[in-house]
Amino acid sequence: MSTYYPPVSFHFKVEFDGIASQETDIQFQSVSGLSVDIETEEFAEGGENRFKHKFPVRTKFPNLVLKRGMVTNSKLIDWCRDAIESFQFKPVNLTVKLLNEEHEPLVTWNVVHAYPVKWAVDDFNAEENKISIETIELAYNYFTLV
Repeated sequence: MSTYYPPVSFHFKVEFDGIASQETDIQFQSVSGLSVDIETEEFAEGGENRFKHKFPVRTKFPNLVLKRGMVTNSKLIDWCRDAIESFQFKPVNLTVKLLNEEHEPLVTWNVVHAYPVKWAVDDFNAEENKISIETIELAYNYFTLV
């Protein structure tokens, strides 16, 4: 019988370097986009008609998407607004930390050179009783596992 239990995915936090963070700026409902693809290039060899050779070219990282309940007074949103409204981009590094039951990091992803490319608020609907969710989408160069 195994004694290993995989970690839960709901206990995490996101910390931004260079942005004065308050408690609400590290807590998110969800984080997606921590994945990487390797682009390949095909090469057809003369005389070989059964297949094409595939060679790795570069890695490709999708945008990081952060969701949380809307925060009305946030340094993180001020940083996003500078980019969206004033077109002043100040890329930052950030970390996504998966936590254990003692709130200590199990796995840490260092996201390098992130900047906002989209900010959205869910639709308002008087017929529903739900929290207003804001979505922040960040482009970044790459991430590393610590």
